[in-house]
Amino acid sequence: MRADRLLSLLLLLQNRGRMTAPELAAALEVSVRTVHRDVEALGAAGIPVRAERGRAGGYRLMDGYRTRLTGLTDSQADSLFLAGAPGPARDLGLGADLAAARLKLQAALPAGLADRARRLEGRFHLDATAWFRDADPVPHLAPIAGAVWEQHVLRTGYRRWNGEERTAVLHPLGLVLKGGIWYLVAHAPDGPVRTYRVSRFHRAEPTGERAERPPGFDLAAYWEESSRRLDAALRRQTALVRLSPRGRRLLPMLFGAAGTRALADAEPADEDGWTLVRLPVEAEPVAVGDLLRLGAEAEVVGPPDLRSAVAATVAALAARYPCQRGASTSAKRRPRGPR
Repeated sequence: MRADRLLSLLLLLQNRGRMTAPELAAALEVSVRTVHRDVEALGAAGIPVRAERGRAGGYRLMDGYRTRLTGLTDSQADSLFLAGAPGPARDLGLGADLAAARLKLQAALPAGLADRARRLEGRFHLDATAWFRDADPVPHLAPIAGAVWEQHVLRTGYRRWNGEERTAVLHPLGLVLKGGIWYLVAHAPDGPVRTYRVSRFHRAEPTGERAERPPGFDLAAYWEESSRRLDAALRRQTALVRLSPRGRRLLPMLFGAAGTRALADAEPADEDGWTLVRLPVEAEPVAVGDLLRLGAEAEVVGPPDLRSAVAATVAALAARYPCQRGASTSAKRRPRGPR
């Protein structure tokens, strides 16, 4: 709708300052001609938009002009308060700032939207940490976040997954919170962009030197592509698995999206209710442990090497926990104490 576009144009000028017509057109996804018409409409409505000619020209608001957030829709106001996750903000040292900003935003909202936002905060809570796992200790998150924001080079000490320790000079590009775990996206001088788990840094010192940022780097796009590559690299083989009815219910809980997709393509159940699925799995040592979480509700049919590895692990477990029928029988015959 044009009203929404006019408000977006006004907020762009208010938040970014002077912008050219092509810049506004790109941000609003309209033509330059439409931008000129919209600016004229704002002027006719009494909004003091100034046009400055020349190479460094563009459109800007008159100095000192600000608009209140009266153009927010219900869903837009809701999204702003749902976006405020106090836990991650506290990790970054911004807990007090976030609380103050939310109070200011709430004060600026019209009465109806302010009441709606208060109800929303009382009924929805965002918790980014995964179940049954404490959040990673991240003592160096604050200086890393500062280096990301100020675009300063970091001198770091890092402990890899295998225990190997390395030192590196990194140019930080961004921080990502995934499943309650913080990751730093950065690159060494003249090196590729990589991802580092923040909890594994045992030293992180900003040097004050200006960090280099690749032209056009998009953190969200990098993370999405990196996640796809990691998933493809980890899940290189497909396991053929027979599942009981209960195993089918467990599969999405234990294997997430991969389990859900495998069930969607599953073969029809046999007369006993068992069905065959094709499940992408990681390398054999990891796959064996993952598949054994299904317990007796699954049978690995193939590939043969994976089936043999699961069978060998089950045999080793059986040898470690021999069935002691005599002990079980005697336990059953033990007299009960008073209730």
